[in-house]
Amino acid sequence: RPPVPPPPGAPTARLGGVTDLHWDRHYVPGSEAAGGDPLCCRGATRPGPGGAGGGGEYGKCDLPLHTIEALLGGVPSAATFAAAYWTGDIPGGDVWQQSRQDQLLALRTVGGVLRRYLGDLPVYPAVGNHEATPVNAFPPPYVQGNQSSAWLYDAMAQAWQDWLPPSGGGTLRAAGFYTARVWPGLRLVSLNMNFCSQANLGGVINSTDPAGQLQWLVGVGGAAEQAGEKVRAGGGIGHIPPAHCLHSWSWNGGGIVSRFEGTIAAQGGGHTHVDEFEMFYDEETLGGAVSVAFVAPSVTTYINLNPGYRVYEVDGAYPGSSHAVLDHETFILNLTEANAPGAEPRWQRLYRAREAYGLPSAFPADWDQLIRRFQDDERLFQRFWFLFHKGHPPHEPCLAACKAALLCGGGTGRSADPSLCQPLRPARGGPRIQALWWQRRLC
Repeated sequence: RPPVPPPPGAPTARLGGVTDLHWDRHYVPGSEAAGGDPLCCRGATRPGPGGAGGGGEYGKCDLPLHTIEALLGGVPSAATFAAAYWTGDIPGGDVWQQSRQDQLLALRTVGGVLRRYLGDLPVYPAVGNHEATPVNAFPPPYVQGNQSSAWLYDAMAQAWQDWLPPSGGGTLRAAGFYTARVWPGLRLVSLNMNFCSQANLGGVINSTDPAGQLQWLVGVGGAAEQAGEKVRAGGGIGHIPPAHCLHSWSWNGGGIVSRFEGTIAAQGGGHTHVDEFEMFYDEETLGGAVSVAFVAPSVTTYINLNPGYRVYEVDGAYPGSSHAVLDHETFILNLTEANAPGAEPRWQRLYRAREAYGLPSAFPADWDQLIRRFQDDERLFQRFWFLFHKGHPPHEPCLAACKAALLCGGGTGRSADPSLCQPLRPARGGPRIQALWWQRRLC
């Protein structure tokens, strides 16, 4: 039962989305912005022009706290939003010098900033891979003692308790995932996608379902189906997009999405820092798009990006609502303008999806057709490439191999899925495409 457009005059709702804030508490305006360190824009100021900008900097740099505050202070009144999603990666990228105390400081500081600017707006967080130290270290929950992640999950449950129902605390403290009712008829599932990460050494112990999270998701989906609820789930809200997961997890998760295609209203996440989407198709025929995961752009600039955030327009709360995404907007801070002498930070809308891509609606079938249109419409694809990088694309153009990598490797929510490579012209080998696609990972 594919979704249908809402009736004329039906209520809609706006949902805010921020991901990958990456607060660098050692960011120093005027410091070296292009050094040899893994993370720049920190340390002593340097004489002359070319130092780190006051609001952020293109390059291997994360963000000062005042830019995050400017974002939250500059969004429309919280009264215009029904809820907000905060999908992880709070600390900066200086992973070699972080302690548990540093991670907890970032969790509480940035959480306090969201609470201060968003007031009583419900916020639904997800855990990112940078919340752990060492980075990407998420052992299975049956690992106990000092080597477990209990220190992080307990702190999250305490910091987020005002946003989440008491029922969500049990699974959050156990393994970093939970479910909550957003409004009548719509249920949110926040997954700990770090269990599926190829960078998580805990996956060596169990790469299929180490926390029983996918089995739990099946139970939540079944209960929602019986209750007539819609779910925001699948790849999230969650931090890591499904196609970046371990093969077994990704394909099992895709099976769940296919099974509950009539219940899952939308998926969303972050992690890649760029503005993209991933498709899910009918498992048996691969002939019908059943879901789309919207990968929101990062707040941080790392690497060479404008800061950005996402706003979703969804079918609202009324009997018979699909609760599906109807459109989305991406807002950015143009750093070239923001770092000019005397300039004030000015967040501006970069684009609205349906307008930019000429979509009749924003349902899965429309995004599937868009991928096929990219194949033949080079001008449209280059527009996607520009928006993919939040209005600050790299100097190197995206030509045939690059384009194939995006359309094939990034066009599916199943890891290492060659199905979308087959209709590409000219035909390109799946391994070559996958190699090109993985080269662009940022985190």
